[in-house]
Amino acid sequence: MSKVRDRTEDFKDVAHRSALSLGYDESKTAALLASFIMHKPRQRSGFTRAALKTLESIGALEQFLMKHKKDYVDLHRTTEQERDSIEHEVTIFVKSCKEQIDVLRNSINELDTNSKGWLGLKGDNLNADTIAHKHGVVLILSEKLHSVTSQFDQLRAIRFQDAINRVTPRRKHKNTIKSNAAETSASSSLDPDMKRDSEVRDPDVSQAAPLRVQEQLLDDETRALQVELNSLLDSVQETETKMVEMSALNHLMSTHVLQQAQQIELLYEQAVEATQNVELGNKELSQAIQRNSSSRTFLLLFLFVLTFSILFLDWYS
Repeated sequence: MSKVRDRTEDFKDVAHRSALSLGYDESKTAALLASFIMHKPRQRSGFTRAALKTLESIGALEQFLMKHKKDYVDLHRTTEQERDSIEHEVTIFVKSCKEQIDVLRNSINELDTNSKGWLGLKGDNLNADTIAHKHGVVLILSEKLHSVTSQFDQLRAIRFQDAINRVTPRRKHKNTIKSNAAETSASSSLDPDMKRDSEVRDPDVSQAAPLRVQEQLLDDETRALQVELNSLLDSVQETETKMVEMSALNHLMSTHVLQQAQQIELLYEQAVEATQNVELGNKELSQAIQRNSSSRTFLLLFLFVLTFSILFLDWYS
């Protein structure tokens, strides 16, 4: 038995000479061999790049909330303007992330529409699986954004509750001011005749009458301003209460939207399964039609052979 000869080195020499004859120098040959060993990373699709960008935006939003959480909740660290600025930036972040998720969802819907074949059926099972996977990615991004926004809703509810707690003592103090103002007005309007008699008796008091009139006017203006400020405090408290209620309703609505998204995803999976069942049913029907036609042909052939056999036997006998 002859021994097997190793021709690997001869093959390498032939390949090297062929590469040189085709115009490849040493650097190009080395680069080509390296590309065979270390493959280039697979290029990501546009949907994958957009999904990763959206995930990075949501992560940046979560880091921003964690960084400014104490500044937003603690009243002694920042002013109202700075807290409003933080809330405005978070709102812009959330709006941008929602727009990116809507763009991804619209791209999936366009792909789903373009992938439908004849009679609205799916043209490729692999394409249907890809669309279902993309729907899952969008659902995960929506849940991630919802978790971040729910954290911010909790912080905003704490801020509004603190504002209401600050307004409540002012309302108690307002009632005290109203009672004191009523007592002052009653005492000022007790007996103008007695004041007139005292002015007649004392000439120095008559000289101070214009000053008293000015003081009375200032007191009236002060009481009017107090009443106006109290009404403004009432309107501010009512507005803050409504804002807290709106925040709670917004959180509840986002929760219901997430539940609807999950239900829509479940309906989509059921629709994909139903489409696959319809395709399998069509295949079974086509196979049944073929079996029916073949059995009919076999029956006709059997009857023809049987008739011919009977006639042949009758003729032979």
